[in-house]
Amino acid sequence: AGAAPRRSARRVWLAGLAAALVCAGGLSYYASASPDGLEKVAHDHGIDAKAEDHATKDSPLADYSIKDIADPRLAGGLAGVIGVGATLAVGTGVFVVIRRRRSAGTAGQTGAGAERPAPENA
Repeated sequence: AGAAPRRSARRVWLAGLAAALVCAGGLSYYASASPDGLEKVAHDHGIDAKAEDHATKDSPLADYSIKDIADPRLAGGLAGVIGVGATLAVGTGVFVVIRRRRSAGTAGQTGAGAERPAPENA
């Protein structure tokens, strides 16, 4: 009984990326503007009256929108696409670092007969 051929995850990865871009770039415009969980509780109990403006309230991507674009659908969609890209870049960076550390850790071992150091508690 031979092992099943290894399949590429490229299709799954590309489908996930496409779904994220469609949701962030197109469907995000239809998201509810009503306060959700914590914001609603804060409003119901008057806690939000003490709220102060955030230090980055004038940043280019504040309020899930691009600052100088007048069309709200386009401004929100582009902000979502930028968010997906930033998340993808950070996630890819983390995975590359982890992969390099793992491969550097196993590079010192020579073949299947390499002995592993005994645990300190043994």
